[in-house]
Amino acid sequence: MNSSETSGLGIRGKSILVVDDDAGQRSLLSHFLEGQGFDILTADSGEEALKALENHSVDMMISDVRMPGMSGLEALRHCRDLKPNLPVLLVTAYADIRDAVVAMKDGAVNYLEKPIDLDELIEAIYRAVEIKSPELLPVSPGNDLPDGIIALSSSMQIVLRDAELVASSQGRVLISGENGVGKEIVADLIHTWSRCSSGPMIKVNCASIPSNLLESELFGHEKGSFTGAINLRIGRFEEAEHGTILLDEIGEMELAIQAKILRVAQDGTYQRVGSNKTRRTNARILASTNKNLELEASEGRFREDLFFRLNVMDIWIPPLRDRKEDIVPLANTFHSEFAGEMAKLSPAVQEILEGYSWPGNVRQLKNAMERASLMSHGGTILPQHLPVRIQKEMISSSNPSILSSQTMPKMNEVERETILKTLQQLDFNRTETAKVLGISRRSLTYKLLSYRNAGFKTEA
Repeated sequence: MNSSETSGLGIRGKSILVVDDDAGQRSLLSHFLEGQGFDILTADSGEEALKALENHSVDMMISDVRMPGMSGLEALRHCRDLKPNLPVLLVTAYADIRDAVVAMKDGAVNYLEKPIDLDELIEAIYRAVEIKSPELLPVSPGNDLPDGIIALSSSMQIVLRDAELVASSQGRVLISGENGVGKEIVADLIHTWSRCSSGPMIKVNCASIPSNLLESELFGHEKGSFTGAINLRIGRFEEAEHGTILLDEIGEMELAIQAKILRVAQDGTYQRVGSNKTRRTNARILASTNKNLELEASEGRFREDLFFRLNVMDIWIPPLRDRKEDIVPLANTFHSEFAGEMAKLSPAVQEILEGYSWPGNVRQLKNAMERASLMSHGGTILPQHLPVRIQKEMISSSNPSILSSQTMPKMNEVERETILKTLQQLDFNRTETAKVLGISRRSLTYKLLSYRNAGFKTEA
């Protein structure tokens, strides 16, 4: 059991005991709650949690459900004997309604699924410890952004806030989103802002390496371990020692290798191909994917245990079409990069860029600006300088298949009404609402935050 190094009384003197056998999850929650002003105690088991409750005064306990030895449910029951009125919030990676019912009957104040939605978590905590008008983490990240990274939209500000938060912990992160949205850039930021920033940042594209070579690439191999292994090879995990390793497009990885990644994620150990010697790595694991890994796991194409192990924190990056505030600033940045500081976009081009759907996201926008900068000879970009594909989809009344500046607000209004109506029908349960709507819970959270900022009711 460890005590927090936070000084002072926290929020009105409130302290929280965080219980989880996963060091990454404990680290994430501790850093998050300390940043909110709470005093934090941690325990890595139900048994340690009970010892902490006997020796310390706390205002709330947050506990994982499934842990070796005493489970969170068992700890909850014992807690009732020690502290009958202590608010207890249970979290788990395994959505089990039967456990939820048992937990609520035994006195849990709430039951949340991993990966924990931090905004939802802090709201639940404020309600449990009876603090009104919760003020969430500031939207803007505290760290300065590197040159060229544009994030003016509220959704991207939240992405960067979450990236900064998880960077300060040792929690594993799953970065998801469509191709071209900037998953690798966010991974770079997490590494840069982390305590292991002085170490290497190693990136492995799991989709580009043949399956029969991926294990050797990741873990290395001994000389003579297979045909062609004429020398000893150091693996990428070994290269990432004291740093970060990004497993890009991990959804493309075959199940057999996933089992070996699970072992590394669980206890930091692995073996080179052709060796029985167990090696250990302290590299921090980040993973990225353009797939819905929860769906892949439910259909047997991805290991469920690995999904939950990697997904301590889920950072979902919205597509460019959903963060229009960023489009023109990004285009200007790319144009200046290719053509110099005096480069400009004509008003007509700005309107076209904001109205286009950008199926290739930021990557497509950068390529479009590179082409347009060449065609304009470094001057002002006009509509005719844009790629042909975009020109064909220029916003005009003569092409009803393209969303015009008049129809886009109507589409957004319909989406908002659908989401808020579904949320209300499901008693403001975000997890169930996301499932019904077929979107990720993180995506729903971003949308609800923007609706709340606009004055719409998003909570019971």
